[in-house]
Amino acid sequence: MITGLKPKGFTWVITDHLAVSERIGGNGFQHRRVRRDEEIDWIVHEAGVTEVVSLLAGNQNLSSYVAAGLNVHHVPVVGEVSVETQSELYETLSSLYPATDAVVLVHREMIDDVVAGLLGGYIVYAGLVENRVLALAVIQEIVGRALGPEGRSLVHSEE
Repeated sequence: MITGLKPKGFTWVITDHLAVSERIGGNGFQHRRVRRDEEIDWIVHEAGVTEVVSLLAGNQNLSSYVAAGLNVHHVPVVGEVSVETQSELYETLSSLYPATDAVVLVHREMIDDVVAGLLGGYIVYAGLVENRVLALAVIQEIVGRALGPEGRSLVHSEE
């Protein structure tokens, strides 16, 4: 029996290990506590998520994740992505998978070029795809759309 509500935009980047979605519960004025609780229930019981990496600027939902038994990692992405932020995210993700059996959800308000570009860059950083052009094609297929210049630059950066 399916429990909860699948988060908007939820998709696997690495099947059963690394997923991405929009902010749990919705973003901005669309955020609802009941929806958040239903989506947390789904990510825990249906997707098996054990870790949440929040890229939100603030600490929204972090206490709700902890209350649900999830481990939380906060790597705020604000404005232009710095090399330091990119490094922190990649090191955080690498410490979780494949180093452990964690099932990780990365989220931000929306799955925009920044999020997709960072994840495309991560699959290169982690050695899952060696060619950055191929990594760009892969992440675009995963998120279901082409990336603009900002997202492309994150895939192609030499972090």
